[in-house]
Amino acid sequence: MDSLVYFVAIGAIVAGFVQGLSGFAFSLVAMSFWVWTVEPQLAAAMAVFGALTGQIIAAVTVRRGFDLKLLLPFLLGGIMGIPVGVAILPLLDVQLFKLVFGALLIVWCPLMLFARRLPRLTIGGHVADGAIGLIGGIMGGIGGFTGPVPTLWCVLRQWEKDTQRIVIQNFNLATLSLTMVAYIVTGKIKAEMLPMFAIVAPAMLIPTLVGARLYIGISEATFRKIVLTLLAASGAGLLASALPHFMSRG
Repeated sequence: MDSLVYFVAIGAIVAGFVQGLSGFAFSLVAMSFWVWTVEPQLAAAMAVFGALTGQIIAAVTVRRGFDLKLLLPFLLGGIMGIPVGVAILPLLDVQLFKLVFGALLIVWCPLMLFARRLPRLTIGGHVADGAIGLIGGIMGGIGGFTGPVPTLWCVLRQWEKDTQRIVIQNFNLATLSLTMVAYIVTGKIKAEMLPMFAIVAPAMLIPTLVGARLYIGISEATFRKIVLTLLAASGAGLLASALPHFMSRG
């Protein structure tokens, strides 16, 4: 039990700092720690709870406005995607999901990071934004992974960092809130999980505040590098957790 508490706290501390700085990635970073020792259902519940807690903290400390016209397609797509993700969660091969998504992040993010001139995506308009929101909602229902796909999309759109923060912060706050409600309604949040929630919340508080404070002083270029590096590292964590499962099958 002591080692479990240790891993839960360390994961929450690191993931809280990352979320405060970047506005997303709590679930991905925390899972890279928790996947080794925490039962999957508990890990998913804690990931959603921690990500939502971090978004609430960041929304209070790093206010970047609210643009309904910009956000609405993402939010509508996310709202439609959440119940789909929750419904397919029991049927999903989670290890295969982590393997494929982790590989995608590891290949794509470094290419974007080291590209001299990043191509700006302007096609699709609000329909494409809504489709990205739908994917984010589905992944949120699966395990709180609401941020990576919308974040990649914002980078490809080449929006400035405060515009990205508007989308990422508000989208994650809304979709994670709905995901938590869906988890409660469907019984994925159980009373015996509450002691672990009580470890996650205080462990992530100060790191999230520190990360949010650092965000204010960084440049556009530095912000993009941080986001893409964190996404690639998160992909590596997903791969690291999934590969032993497939190697053991062999």
